[in-house]
Amino acid sequence: MLKLRNYSLAMSLLVSLSLLAGCSLIPNEEEPLKPPLVKPAEQNYSTDEVKMGDIRREVRGSGIFESTNSELAQFKSQGGRLNKLYVSSGDEVKKGDLLAELVVDGLDVQLLEQKLGVERASYAVKQAKQGGSEEERHMAELQLEIEKLKLAKLEQTDEQSKLRATMNGQVVFVEELAEGDFVQPYQTLVRVADPTKLRFAYRSSDAGSIGEVDVGMSAVITAGNDYESTGKVVQTPASAPVTTDADLKSRYASTLYATVDKLPEGVEIGSSANVSIVLVEHKNAVLIPKSGLRSYLGRTFVRVLEGKALREVDVEVGIQSSTEVEILRGLKEGQTIVLN
Repeated sequence: MLKLRNYSLAMSLLVSLSLLAGCSLIPNEEEPLKPPLVKPAEQNYSTDEVKMGDIRREVRGSGIFESTNSELAQFKSQGGRLNKLYVSSGDEVKKGDLLAELVVDGLDVQLLEQKLGVERASYAVKQAKQGGSEEERHMAELQLEIEKLKLAKLEQTDEQSKLRATMNGQVVFVEELAEGDFVQPYQTLVRVADPTKLRFAYRSSDAGSIGEVDVGMSAVITAGNDYESTGKVVQTPASAPVTTDADLKSRYASTLYATVDKLPEGVEIGSSANVSIVLVEHKNAVLIPKSGLRSYLGRTFVRVLEGKALREVDVEVGIQSSTEVEILRGLKEGQTIVLN
């Protein structure tokens, strides 16, 4: 019995030693390495300072010099097929010069026949006066009058088929038509203008951009490096005369006209120049670059940098030019703002 107990104790001790020996073979767990400390990158902002200055909103563009006195050559009593256009753009014409002509079939023969009829009637009157009775002379004179009236009507028809210049000037427009094309009554074929009476015309592709311009506003006209003159707006889309001419109506709807105090040397119809018309101007205003203004969900604000801190400031905006914005409330001179 004693041997059995000693044997059990020995076996227990042996198992314990074996377990202790096995544990010593397992390596100790290493502590996890701590992540390296990374310094956060500094934000690089594009900034500018709030400053004081003058700002204006203006209409700027390029236009041409046009005549203030011109005529539209149109066939008013009749239309018809075009026989010939006698002028081209840039031609100088005098009053009475032939500009265009319609085809009137057989009119040339009718005119010759009627002229012959007048000659015959004249000869009959001469014969009646030499040897005829009072009645024969009277009838011959009446026939001559009839023949002359017929000739006058044919000549009037012939003249109505021709367009003539009603003033001295320069041809500035000729409709692109070929011989035989049909011409409608009141279709403008030729426009003649007086080159000695000029004004400046600025036509905008965006009619809304000139909607704030009023008659009487000052305009500055420039051309090249050596010409500048003041002028005055004399016609805007709002003050344009009423017209039934579709071309003129379209032109008036998008064009400003201004007189010029002093025309450039050598100026001609069609010469180009630049115009500037100030709509509104504020002096000594708080200004920021336009790229610093932000809008989101109806809110208008800027981002102000104070040291390293960044905050958003709501602002009230005034005049805006192409590059700058007037700030009426929210900022003051010297503050630093972040640009977009």
